[in-house]
Amino acid sequence: MWQRRAFLRAAGAGFAAALLPHRAEALERAELVFASSIQKREGGFAAALVSERGRVISTIALPERGHDITFSPTGQGVVFARQPGTFAVIFDPSGASQPQTLTSVEGRHFFGHGAFSPDGKLLYATENDFDNARGVIGIYDVAGGYARIGEFDTFGTGPHEMLLMPDGETFVVANGGIETHPDYGRTELNLETMDPSIAFIGRRSGGLIGQMRLDSGLHQLSIRHMAFDHQSRVWFGCQFRGPSADRPQLVGYATRDGEIRLIELPEATLGNLRNYVGSVAASADGGLIGVSSPEGNTILAIDPDTATVVASLGLENGCGIAPDSVGLLASSGEGALSGLAGSPAPLTTFELNFDNHLRLLKAV
Repeated sequence: MWQRRAFLRAAGAGFAAALLPHRAEALERAELVFASSIQKREGGFAAALVSERGRVISTIALPERGHDITFSPTGQGVVFARQPGTFAVIFDPSGASQPQTLTSVEGRHFFGHGAFSPDGKLLYATENDFDNARGVIGIYDVAGGYARIGEFDTFGTGPHEMLLMPDGETFVVANGGIETHPDYGRTELNLETMDPSIAFIGRRSGGLIGQMRLDSGLHQLSIRHMAFDHQSRVWFGCQFRGPSADRPQLVGYATRDGEIRLIELPEATLGNLRNYVGSVAASADGGLIGVSSPEGNTILAIDPDTATVVASLGLENGCGIAPDSVGLLASSGEGALSGLAGSPAPLTTFELNFDNHLRLLKAV
């Protein structure tokens, strides 16, 4: 984790000196630093670094609404545009270099998520080959100025979050199964024929290692976000696109050896999720899985060993989740940060609105 001294050492004195006095103080005092796309109250979009204690450390302007942020092992951050956006902004959390804007190639747009190779030399991003309703992983050469050097198939439609497994060699991709095309904005074009899946893909070859689907009767359950537990199982959250009166289970896990299942949340808890999981994250030790529903103003912490809810938090428009030192931290579209599941973080309100995801910066 970017503890206070580690962050200052990486940032350098020049960055701290360049901040406004209250921001320099916030950086000095910060125990943990988090990143999120935000919407400014006065209008416009940005990415922000904030402290767990409730201070804004710095912001990076975005041309439009951002979605998720990923960090390189070498320290760079990348903010991806919200679907169907065509930009990604590369930035240095220390402020030592100017941000760089990356534009998706013709015929593709970003889905808001990506990951770096273990050595930080390649960036991978989930993208839409929209004329062919085909999901791809775009491959970008970091040393070459983030030039796009190729792509892999995701073996599905509408890929959303992608993660690099602990082996450093395998991607897991949540194919949401929903066809969209920028000519129609965010309109979902194939709700009757959706085909969501989880795909395991070789990082070097782009070959399909394995693919799992839920029961065919759940084909309108779009798999969107994921996190690893302490056993390297892939926990996932879904968004249901079927009849609003239905209440299918929304949270489950998959393993690379072919197991996939939904856990049984109690009826009242499931109802609170309102058929929508907006983010999934694991605690630092993988012993808790956080699940959010901004539609239901609910954050859950699940014990992956017992598949039971062990903590919950009511948070209006709460969506972002990240690990902190001992539990989970949640953010909201109303500007709040709050800890749960053992986190000591108090409820804090910022003069900005957090977007869907919250990320803890990690040490190099």
